[in-house]
Amino acid sequence: MGLINQTDEQYYLGPDNVWNSWDEDYGNYQFTSIKDIINNFIISYVGEEKIIPKAKRTDVAFHAQRGIQEFSFDILPSVKSAEIEVGPNLNFVLPKDYVNYVKLVWVDSSGIERVIYPAQHTSNPFPILQDNNYEYLFDEQDQEILSAQSSETKKRFQSTTNSEIGNESDNITNRGFSINHFGRRYGISPQQAQTNGVFYIDQLQGIIFFDSSFVGRIVTLKYISDGLGTDEEMVVHKFAEEALYKYMAYAILSTRANTPEYLVSRFKREQSAAKRNAKIRLSNIKIEEITQVMRNKSKIIKH
Repeated sequence: MGLINQTDEQYYLGPDNVWNSWDEDYGNYQFTSIKDIINNFIISYVGEEKIIPKAKRTDVAFHAQRGIQEFSFDILPSVKSAEIEVGPNLNFVLPKDYVNYVKLVWVDSSGIERVIYPAQHTSNPFPILQDNNYEYLFDEQDQEILSAQSSETKKRFQSTTNSEIGNESDNITNRGFSINHFGRRYGISPQQAQTNGVFYIDQLQGIIFFDSSFVGRIVTLKYISDGLGTDEEMVVHKFAEEALYKYMAYAILSTRANTPEYLVSRFKREQSAAKRNAKIRLSNIKIEEITQVMRNKSKIIKH
């Protein structure tokens, strides 16, 4: 990333020459850019008397991007976050690079994150318009079925709070929960057994819907990206750099018709071993943290 050529003063002050200001280069030495990955791979693997005699730069770039995408799902989970204040529409539009969510939380007045759980028994179906006789309505020009702007299922979900979702016997509120009713909440759904609210993700529309208790709340979505973006945004941690080179070599060799099978098998094994090593290095296990966990297990009283 070019940080090795900076002086200490240049690194800490940044381009604006102001101490302790935010700078995009902070901490970037742990990463290698995709441009450097491609250049290093071509130097090391491509050429006469090398593993890959000839390869187009576009092919190398494709497999480098494909490798970053694959690694971001299990080896290098590219976890990002987005924070918004939920408005009256009770919606949260998914980010453009969203692949899957890690968790959704709302932030209380102390800055503590409270986990929000998904509602398991709702959806946002296609809302077909009907007349007073319950017959379908069609567009006069295209003869296509007309639809409403929003489904009744979604409206009802967003008009309730978590304590009202489900049967009254499953509610988290104290309504109907007197001294003579102990045990009646056995088997309650986990999403109802908490007061943090619930959400539903409409994958087709790319929108998260919340129940009515979320108006005005600060909500943070932590999600997995596929790691792709501009050349400046696509980076690989140095712990996984060697694994990406092995992946690229195996991907190129395995897609060529005349590559000897023993060579393909060799790089298949090498890329698998390199990926395992990268996972171990990136697991970030610290002896002190393991010791603390083991000491915690020996407590007589747990809380």
